[in-house]
Amino acid sequence: MKKRPFVERIGDFMAGKGFYIVLFLCVAAIGISGYYLFSSLNLGDGGNTAVAGPIQVVVTPSPSQSATPQPVKPSVSPQASPSPGTAAPATMQPSGSPAVSTSPAPAQTPAAPTVFTWPVKGEVIADYSLEVLAYDETMGDWRTHSGLDIAASLGTEVLAVAAGTVASIEDDVLMGTTIVVDHGDGLKSVYANLAATPAVQVGDAVQTGAILGAVGDTAAAEAAKAPHLHFEMIRGDEPVDPASFLPQHTP
Repeated sequence: MKKRPFVERIGDFMAGKGFYIVLFLCVAAIGISGYYLFSSLNLGDGGNTAVAGPIQVVVTPSPSQSATPQPVKPSVSPQASPSPGTAAPATMQPSGSPAVSTSPAPAQTPAAPTVFTWPVKGEVIADYSLEVLAYDETMGDWRTHSGLDIAASLGTEVLAVAAGTVASIEDDVLMGTTIVVDHGDGLKSVYANLAATPAVQVGDAVQTGAILGAVGDTAAAEAAKAPHLHFEMIRGDEPVDPASFLPQHTP
């Protein structure tokens, strides 16, 4: 009988009982490994050694989880409720805000109208005439006349026709001692042929009827006439009719 090869015989054995032997050896190996593993875990402090060290868990709060401080509510003192018939307290103005005044603005008093008076009492011996030439006895010719000549004896007091300020005092070559009073708004009054010594100084404030000086005989251009005051009114730089400012009748 011919022997089969060793390899074939080993294969037949494994196909029969050999499978169970291999299975047994695997189970035994697993058991031995488990035993040694369990023994190593129980070594040390009489089997009380912890399987692993203590675990520390650190929880870091996220920004959204941080505690938000609650807003502090302002302390409001209770206010007593007004009883019926009691006036409610005035509303307080916010701090820093200026209180608005509700009082009406005082009405502006209109300026009093300017009052005019005659500078002297007397008859008009020469009228205002810029469009029609008038004969001048002193100069012996025909010429215009820019004011009124009011007859008055020498030394008669000459009055300011309206309130104003003495603007100038001059010794004019033709019209003699001359005073100019500024009444404002471009209106001025002129007093000529006065006595040499006036009663006011430049810059003086005068009221209607204040004494400026006296009638004299200093006007060389009107020396042939009877004693008189030469009186003019000027608006801007142009002479105007004095009679349009003065009362109708000579005082």
